[in-house]
Amino acid sequence: METLGIFRDVETAARGVESLVKAGFSEKHITSLTSVPYPDGVLVKTDQRTWFRWLAVAGGIVGAAAGFLLAAGTAWLYPVQTGDKPIIALYPTGIIAYELAMLFAILGTIGGMFLEMRLPPWRARPYDPAIAEGYIGISVFVPSTERKNRAESVLKEAGALRTTSEETL
Repeated sequence: METLGIFRDVETAARGVESLVKAGFSEKHITSLTSVPYPDGVLVKTDQRTWFRWLAVAGGIVGAAAGFLLAAGTAWLYPVQTGDKPIIALYPTGIIAYELAMLFAILGTIGGMFLEMRLPPWRARPYDPAIAEGYIGISVFVPSTERKNRAESVLKEAGALRTTSEETL
């Protein structure tokens, strides 16, 4: 289950997050929902490491290897003798390796982007249309009904306009 509190401004939302942490809720279970992108740490402080850049690098390395194997393998399997020139030519093989490295790096970047944004969503999350109007939502994952009631009371004491709860799917 998740509990969502709707706040009017950033200061009260930050106070709500601090109250939740003081009440014993883990920061990794608290998320913010806003219509404005705030820098990391303004509302919810996370020390989350990202795999985004490493997926792009891995995609580029895999693409370069695939490109080299494609170009060199094709030249090796279907040799065309042209005088004293080598069967596997450096420049054409390098061009194909570069192009596939870029293609796979882009695909790795897109895949990493979807993973970092958690798309598609793996579970339903509570949402309030007021968030699109400029209000700020603070959501906290709660494992039990007792903790849900505690989270709702903490959010209301911190200045939440209203709270809603939904069970996750």
